[in-house]
Amino acid sequence: MNNQSKLNQSIKSLLLSSIGFLLVSGIATAQVENSSDLFKTLKEKDSVLFEIGFNKCEIEKSEKIICDDLEFYHDKAGVTNSKEEFVSIMKNGICGDNNTEKVYRFLVEESLEVFPMYNNGELYGALQIGKHFFSTNENMTYEKSDNYALFSHLWIIEKNEWKLKRVISYNHTSKEKSEN
Repeated sequence: MNNQSKLNQSIKSLLLSSIGFLLVSGIATAQVENSSDLFKTLKEKDSVLFEIGFNKCEIEKSEKIICDDLEFYHDKAGVTNSKEEFVSIMKNGICGDNNTEKVYRFLVEESLEVFPMYNNGELYGALQIGKHFFSTNENMTYEKSDNYALFSHLWIIEKNEWKLKRVISYNHTSKEKSEN
């Protein structure tokens, strides 16, 4: 066996050992099943945030599950740096008395994924990702809609309760545009 073959074999062994360590240690954790308690809990939190807070404008209910130091990054609307700022935007914007065209948010159900996050084997948070779309028609379906966006929500456990810490909402585009 020449030196190059020995080096390649050593690299392969190192990579396989590293992957094995990550899997055994729980550092590399796959998404949870949609039947798991964690998935169901965070899907319910998504519902509180959007179906109740955004769609029905019962902001005080969604406000309870948001961290004070929320950071919300939106590819079209910029950055929101606190829960206080986020709530103000909701109250004065989408749920404001002067808003003449109510917009509704819909989750694309089969797109939702949840990835648990551990610190020394203890669950401290989870990343929730998925696809959603928006419409002024509260009965709109994804198949009939012309738009969608992707989102990533970082949920953390704060005082034994799940709280939304970070949001990235991106790739807001029309389906027609993205298929070309």
